[in-house]
Amino acid sequence: MATPRIIHLAQTISASVAKIQDVLTAQGLQTPSFDEDASHYLPLEVLEAQNAVLDATSELNDLLMEPMSMIHCLGGHNNSLCSQAITRFRIASLIPPGGTKSFAEIASQTPLSEQMVTRILRQAMSMRIFCEPEPGMVGHTKASRILVDPVTNDWLGAGTEELWPAATKVVDALEKWPGSEEPSETGFCLANNTTDSIYAFLGANPTRAARFGNAMVAYSKKPEFSPAYLTDHFDWSSLGAATVVHLGGGTGFYAMELAKKFADLKVVVQDMAFMMGPAEAGVPEELKGRVTFEAHDFFAPQIVNADVVFFRWVLRTWGDKYCIAALKAQLPMLKSGARVVVQDMILPEPGKGPFWKERAARSADMSLTAGFNSRDRTVDDWKTLFTAADEGFVLKSVAEPKGSALGILEFVWESKK
Repeated sequence: MATPRIIHLAQTISASVAKIQDVLTAQGLQTPSFDEDASHYLPLEVLEAQNAVLDATSELNDLLMEPMSMIHCLGGHNNSLCSQAITRFRIASLIPPGGTKSFAEIASQTPLSEQMVTRILRQAMSMRIFCEPEPGMVGHTKASRILVDPVTNDWLGAGTEELWPAATKVVDALEKWPGSEEPSETGFCLANNTTDSIYAFLGANPTRAARFGNAMVAYSKKPEFSPAYLTDHFDWSSLGAATVVHLGGGTGFYAMELAKKFADLKVVVQDMAFMMGPAEAGVPEELKGRVTFEAHDFFAPQIVNADVVFFRWVLRTWGDKYCIAALKAQLPMLKSGARVVVQDMILPEPGKGPFWKERAARSADMSLTAGFNSRDRTVDDWKTLFTAADEGFVLKSVAEPKGSALGILEFVWESKK
């Protein structure tokens, strides 16, 4: 008789956890815990075992719940409710690291009653955010401790104050504007009663724009967004003396990482002027002349003759018609053999790879719909997008480095002239 699924899952969990612990012990690393000073990440060597455990525990949990409870738990609107309160009133920063504070003391520093603070934080504790080490006293877990950092608190704030309200209006937007790819016809627009895109609306609201910008900074601190995945997983050295245009490059962080490692590269950062700020001032003396900045709208015709046009994590926030327009805008300055390199999310094919990662990817894809009327893309989607821009674009390589949140796609432009 075949092994029952729940027994198989339990065996997978047991064997995979043992593998993880063996590696942690061999490397002298901590066993995972919820302690506020606990390590946040596991070594890459245990990635496969970690994936197996996360998938198996999720499936076992869902198998043992009745359907309505499972749907309710996965819906999570009450989780967003208490997360919104935590970030808006900066509750994590009210509790001293390594210490505790009573529900009453916390309430006295917010507009909330003690009863409501208690209810909200006990709901958060069910998500492992905060703990109650003794009755009536609140302490940190590692999840709440990261929210003491204002940048990370803003990451949660952008999710609960911008994208959550937008998500509640997505279906209305889909009904009102069927098939739209316009950034001015989104759940975000309906939630904010505006005809401006999220870019324009936040750009006119400096406080909200700063919070949203900090959310992006918080992501960049995560190991899976390390610049090493860009510098070490594409053969930049093979280009020799080359000019790279980094479209949407902001303050030039990734441009400078490339220039530091590859002395033959010159990198021109292009972005809207307000996104770059006083960027030139941040360029180290040894990189001046090799990392330069130029205000440019990437929908406008390109004006730099580049060997490589580089898009990092920007095309996913635009619908297909706009991505095609951005790619077409590069054509006037491309010579045959020039490359367009995209470092971005690669949406997994259904059932390929760890289920927990696919679930997270599908959730992120829905967030793009809510805020931008855009989407994440599979490899085939990326190929289709580039071909629609110009049939001269040929996909040469795809890299999905182990541990990276982003993949790297290399397209070569083969002129048909």
